[in-house]
Amino acid sequence: MLLLRPGWMLRRRSCTAPALLLALAAVVFYHTSTVERSQVRDAQRGQRNKSVMHRRDGVLPLEPEQLRSLLEVYRSKRSCAGKVIVLTGQHVASNTEVHLYQRVLQEQGYRVDQGRYAETNAGIRHDGRDGQEWSVLICLKGSEKSCLRKINFAHPQPYQRVNIIPAFVGAFLDMGGVCRFLTDSRLAGVSLPIIPSACAFSRPGTKGTEEDWNLLTQPSSLASQGLVAIVNVYVLVTSATPLTAFLHQTGLVKTHLDKNSYATKLLEFFSERLGHTLALKTFELMKQVISEVLTAAVLATASSSPPRCPLCFQLMTFTFHYNASVHPVVIKIQTDLHFDSMKDPNLDGQVTKEYVLEDMLRLLFPECRIDDDGPRSTRDATEVKYSGCEWLNGLCLSPEKMLLLLQFHQQLRTSDNFHLLHPRSSHFSDLQHDLIQRFPVAKDDGKAQFLSVVLKQLSSYYTERNHTDSDDPASLRHNKSHSDTSDSEKCLDPHLRQLYTDPPLVLSPAFNPWVKEYRADVPFDTITIRIRPEPKSAQCHIHLDEHRGPRMANYPVGLGNSRINILVADESGAEPVVMTIYTLHIFRESRPSLPMFDEYVMCGFVQDCGLVVRPDQPCGLEPIAGPKSSGKPQATAQPCSSGDEAGRWVVPCLSCSDNRTCDWREVAWQPDSCYHPVLEQPLLQTCMMDKKVLFIGDSTNRGMMYYLMERVNTTLEDWDKAHDTIVYHNLNQGRTLISYSYYPQFWLHKSLRPTFQRALQQLLERSRPLENSPQTVLVVGGVQWLSLDHLKTIQKVLEREKLQNIMVVVKSLGMGFHLTVDGIRSLSLSGVQELYGINKNILESAKRLGYEAIDTFSITMGRYKEFLQGRCACHFHEVRKPSISTVPAHRRQQIVRPAGESVSDTGTRPASAQQQELWSLPSISYHVKGAVNQVYSEILLSRVCVPYVHSGTKRQH
Repeated sequence: MLLLRPGWMLRRRSCTAPALLLALAAVVFYHTSTVERSQVRDAQRGQRNKSVMHRRDGVLPLEPEQLRSLLEVYRSKRSCAGKVIVLTGQHVASNTEVHLYQRVLQEQGYRVDQGRYAETNAGIRHDGRDGQEWSVLICLKGSEKSCLRKINFAHPQPYQRVNIIPAFVGAFLDMGGVCRFLTDSRLAGVSLPIIPSACAFSRPGTKGTEEDWNLLTQPSSLASQGLVAIVNVYVLVTSATPLTAFLHQTGLVKTHLDKNSYATKLLEFFSERLGHTLALKTFELMKQVISEVLTAAVLATASSSPPRCPLCFQLMTFTFHYNASVHPVVIKIQTDLHFDSMKDPNLDGQVTKEYVLEDMLRLLFPECRIDDDGPRSTRDATEVKYSGCEWLNGLCLSPEKMLLLLQFHQQLRTSDNFHLLHPRSSHFSDLQHDLIQRFPVAKDDGKAQFLSVVLKQLSSYYTERNHTDSDDPASLRHNKSHSDTSDSEKCLDPHLRQLYTDPPLVLSPAFNPWVKEYRADVPFDTITIRIRPEPKSAQCHIHLDEHRGPRMANYPVGLGNSRINILVADESGAEPVVMTIYTLHIFRESRPSLPMFDEYVMCGFVQDCGLVVRPDQPCGLEPIAGPKSSGKPQATAQPCSSGDEAGRWVVPCLSCSDNRTCDWREVAWQPDSCYHPVLEQPLLQTCMMDKKVLFIGDSTNRGMMYYLMERVNTTLEDWDKAHDTIVYHNLNQGRTLISYSYYPQFWLHKSLRPTFQRALQQLLERSRPLENSPQTVLVVGGVQWLSLDHLKTIQKVLEREKLQNIMVVVKSLGMGFHLTVDGIRSLSLSGVQELYGINKNILESAKRLGYEAIDTFSITMGRYKEFLQGRCACHFHEVRKPSISTVPAHRRQQIVRPAGESVSDTGTRPASAQQQELWSLPSISYHVKGAVNQVYSEILLSRVCVPYVHSGTKRQH
């Protein structure tokens, strides 16, 4: 035949796709009519041509290889569909799923527009006015109803595709606890392997139903006899009539031994538990069950609702129960993708979902080549829509069915991560034959059966030509997961595919693999971020912050700025090589706050309701007894006699029932029956004259030291994150010495860590000469390492060194390690609650030994969310360069003073005096930031300088 000559194909490269489509249809049916006429002649001669068989036998009049060649002609000249509209619905534009559709479809050569809903999208309402009709409509969560209305009332063109099959939406509705399609009387007596309530609605966010757990609660003897598991599989239906469907190779599994589901390759899972031979049988039986259920649903709905969108497609989730048998039962069907049963559905589930979605997009929308004809015009679409055909015995395929045939051929060629589900190359099951017999033959049965035969022949051809994973053990062994790729392969594309976070961050700029630096803001109540970067290439390895850092991790997000480095490394050699570094800057906002009004109430709180450390005490804001709107916090005129007086945080609010109405700039620590004096700088400098203050402890202890240095000197001229012993001589005009020793040195192996006694003795030696009087001050403490044994060691060492008369200040425990963070220990709620009792014992023991004690645990307990940088969530200070508006720290002090004094002393001096002080700062200076650290550091100063604030009064122990 002239149309099949290769020379013609080469000369006619400019032929439009619709014209070539009609030519292809003519070729197919020319062969059909010719073959049938030859059948008659052969029958008259008593001969039979083996290559031609009857339609009733379900055999294609064309050889599969001939059909494939014809389809390849069209595929080589197909037009790019052009315009895709993504309706985001509930998703924001920065959502990673929205970004996935945008990125992949653009990579495939499509123009992508976005909108929220079909009714409000101009590209849909004014279809074709911009010279280009939409060819694909993607409806994300929240926009489905508007898309269904579009399909039902607007009648899409045959070539237009939507990711919703209207018939399926109705078929799998829950009708009083029964799937709607199962209520069809023609299915009575059919033994479908599905429970009637499989379509029951599940609340989002639940990790499997109670029934799922009950199904897995099996005796160990039963579990040992076979597979006991819940398996979620993901099905892509690419056409409802005729039915074509694929099964993704990845699923979620949860055996009777697992607490949560996890993602894995289905064939690998079955092989590990059942062996290769039985795994293939199990896999085929599972595909057969899905095919049977889909067939029943299509037949039950086809007669009542004719197809309105022949090329529409849908992703579905089938949940199976295996009860010590290879024959599964469908216990749930959902018309979208679900990963709720995973341990981390918001992150791991989303990552897995987007891999499935990307595979779907690349299967359905193959890449457009540069020399393709370009978008289909409105005129071309009209030609396809209204072009008819009249061939022998009515064996004419409509243009939309021909498009479906071409689409199915393309899908068979590119279904790398999808297994063909239907039509299967093997014969129909007895149950499927029974289903077909129960439903009346449609009017176009001849055409439908013919197309079904064509599809089946194509699937058989590709199955025989290409060994699938289930037929090839070597392929099964090669089919490893994304993260299991051999380390020996080089990282040739060191870029990220996507950056996933929980909660989702709005990145600025929007994520792009070629952009290396991003910023994001989070609200005050966001205290942790889980981050999981995904590389573009499986050969590249991801590490967070350092070469040996984790691939994904939970990060605490302190107030202000935090930074996370993402390293993309090549680990194919002896040593890993960092190829690319991405940086994420996160800014966490302060508490939402309102300015103080004339009318307000004073509210107090001991602890936050987000972390109830003392169950015997109320949480959250409560009104403080006393006159309203006094303008001054109520406090006694008596200075506190110790640093651990019980107290609470107080803040002015419009209402104590809503913490958003408070002026959190004025929050202050208020002891219950006294106040802690705040020393002005001249008096503080006098107090610190000729003193030596020794600090031993961790970074929280170091924060108090730097605050003291800044208060004495007005500015902090030198600082570092010292993790050893350091001595400062330049304070108070050289009249005050400060020394510090870091303890414990947790980064060393236990056998190499200096003991507390050794660390203390080294600090004393570095600080000598020392006076055996309160002029020598030892400040000891940290987050949660201090114990009663340390107090005994202090007493023992000081007595031996003849320093028993020096002042010892014990900084008690503090909040920290209360968040679930990768790489460090994390306390449970009960563990945090136990710390309160331990802290109380430390305070009492310190005072019995004659030491001063500061209850930093109670102070940090109520404001545990206000930590600053650091993975322990225990730092309530940070050191940074000040801005030009810096006011000396004690001028912003937020400790309640006696009645009659203002809550805050900010800005009490003339502006000229403040400006003069700023200009007198050295060229390099730093500022210790942190309101909570400021409070307990001022308490430290008031205890060290008791004689200066209690003139003529002895210090009480």
